Amino acid sequence: MKFIIIGKNIEVTEGLRAAVEDKIGKLEKYFTAETEVHVTLSVEKDRQKIEVTIPMKGNIIRSEQVSSDMYVSIDLVEEIIERQLKKYKTKLIDKKQSSAFFKQEFIEKDYMEDEDVQIIRTKKFDIKPMYPEDACVQMELLGHSFFVFCNAETDQVNVVYKRKGNTYGLIEPEN
Repeated sequence: MKFIIIGKNIEVTEGLRAAVEDKIGKLEKYFTAETEVHVTLSVEKDRQKIEVTIPMKGNIIRSEQVSSDMYVSIDLVEEIIERQLKKYKTKLIDKKQSSAFFKQEFIEKDYMEDEDVQIIRTKKFDIKPMYPEDACVQMELLGHSFFVFCNAETDQVNVVYKRKGNTYGLIEPEN
């Protein structure tokens, strides 16, 4: 695996680099040697955050973890990614283009699926054109953490969502 490690508000010391490569390197048993692993270490106040992204054709494996200690965050993120890989292995491998990124042993080994993804409820609703700011107000009125709407400016389906610190995010399709 090829590591691309960057730091935001933190210097990536040899100790941190070694910890990332050692811990995340345990995932090497699943991936081919050419697989790139993008790691971003960041610090905001007393929050030590690690983001790991493993891009593949058609899929992205990603996890981020936050704690008060960067080494704890590194441990947590490795466990989460390994759990994701085992849980979604069949779904990842079914997309044949993605199987080129995984080692043959991982593809052939059976893992117990913790839980299958099950959709237990479907909702239908009218999508009315509105501006993102109006969608945020509507979301707050409904008491939801996200809201799907048709953007009046672009005429595309968008999602607004609540972020930490009483801020909002907007998800738009990429064209």
